[in-house]
Amino acid sequence: MVETESQQPIFEFSGKNMSLDFCNTIHDRASGSSRELLTSYERLLLWGQEAQILSEEEAKLLEKEAHHHKGEAAATLQQAIELREAIYRLFDATTQGTSPADSDLETFNSALSHAMTYSCIEAGPHGFEWGWQPEKRNLARPLWMVIRAAADLLTSEQLEDVRVCASDTCGWLFLDTSKNHTRRWCDMKSCGNRAKARKHYSQKKRAS
Repeated sequence: MVETESQQPIFEFSGKNMSLDFCNTIHDRASGSSRELLTSYERLLLWGQEAQILSEEEAKLLEKEAHHHKGEAAATLQQAIELREAIYRLFDATTQGTSPADSDLETFNSALSHAMTYSCIEAGPHGFEWGWQPEKRNLARPLWMVIRAAADLLTSEQLEDVRVCASDTCGWLFLDTSKNHTRRWCDMKSCGNRAKARKHYSQKKRAS
């Protein structure tokens, strides 16, 4: 069941970009014991709500649709995870200065081609803007904005600011928007503080 707004958030959003936050839906990615956070289609809908790309009403409608089409919902979840990993590897290749795998580009471009069939131009308060056709029962709907965000970032000057968290176990991606572009951690409150604590403990142990 999709949780309501009154409940505590489950997912973290420290990537500074929707597509990077989506890549970060696996905990301790770089460790030998990572933990999947998208464990069901309902969890994908919850992520969409917390990422503010789905309203509670839209999420409940998709949850109902998924209940009536369990096989399609399971396939969509699998597609989401495969897409997430392809997007992650594309950005990771950029951070390492290596060429992306053809298979990852094919996976992403196939998803992009599908998502863009539902895109449209709408009149907004300050001119024209991108929008989406009212396909509110399409189970892949939560992925469309993620795909668009990834495409925009991959083709922007900000691509060079994508980083991988310096933690040995984290592996999360983030957009370094710091003034000097020297940010090392996905979140200073978590990975950054743990690294500082380990360094302090190591120094104290050597001094004793």
